[in-house]
Amino acid sequence: MKIRSAAIEWCLARMAVIALRALFLTVRTRWELSDPEASPYRQPGADTYLYCVWHDSLIMPLFVGRQPRTKALVGLHRDGTFLVSALGALGLPTVRGSSSRGGAQAVRQLLNETEGYHIVMTPDGPRGPRRTMKQGLAYIASRTGKPVVPTAFLCSRGWAIGTGWTDLIIPKPFCTVRVVAADGIVVPPDASREELDEYTRRIQTEMDRLNPQREPAAAKSAGDPATDSEKELLK
Repeated sequence: MKIRSAAIEWCLARMAVIALRALFLTVRTRWELSDPEASPYRQPGADTYLYCVWHDSLIMPLFVGRQPRTKALVGLHRDGTFLVSALGALGLPTVRGSSSRGGAQAVRQLLNETEGYHIVMTPDGPRGPRRTMKQGLAYIASRTGKPVVPTAFLCSRGWAIGTGWTDLIIPKPFCTVRVVAADGIVVPPDASREELDEYTRRIQTEMDRLNPQREPAAAKSAGDPATDSEKELLK
C-alpha cells in the first residue's frame, strides 16, 4: 500500500529509525579489514571514499560502520521518498537520482556537492538485477576522484523481507554483524567508456568475493541450512 500523506510518511520513517536504533543496540559488530591502519575505515581523515553497498544490505551500514561526512545517493522512485525521510532522521544528507530517472541531475549534484564528503551508493538499485554492478558507480568515482571501497555487511541471523526484485536483510537481535571492506579501487580521471567497463567488472569481482552468493541471513530466515562457504564467512 502506497503512503500518500507526507506527514504520515514522515512519522513512519522516524518510527522505523527509532525501532532500528533499538535493534542495533543489541547487535555485536565484528570488523574484518585487511590493513586496519590503511583501511578507509581508519580514523577519519582528509581523504574521502565512494562506498559500494548492495541494495539488500543497505540497512546495516546506516547503523554499523557508518562514516561521518557522508552523503547517500537515493533514487527518485516512490519508496525513495520514505528512505530520504528515514535518512534525514539519521542526520544523513542525500542526493536524489538514479540511472533511469534524474541521473544527469544526480551526477551534477554529486560532482558539485560532495567535496569533502564520503558517498554511499547501491549500484544494483533501484530496479536490479540483484547484485549486478551498473557503470554509474565507476563513472562517479572517475569524475570525483574518490576511490571505490567494495564492502560486505553480513549478519549471523536475520530477516529477509521481500521488496520486489530483491530482499532487504535486517539483523535479528543479539546477532553478529561482520563488516568487511576491501582496499580502495582508484578509477582513472576522465576514464573512457571502455575503461569504465573494465573497472565496473573489477568492482563487481571484488563485491562477489566479499559477499556470499546467497546471503546467510536470508537462508536462515527461510529455514534453509547455510552452505559451507556461507558458514565460513560467518566464522
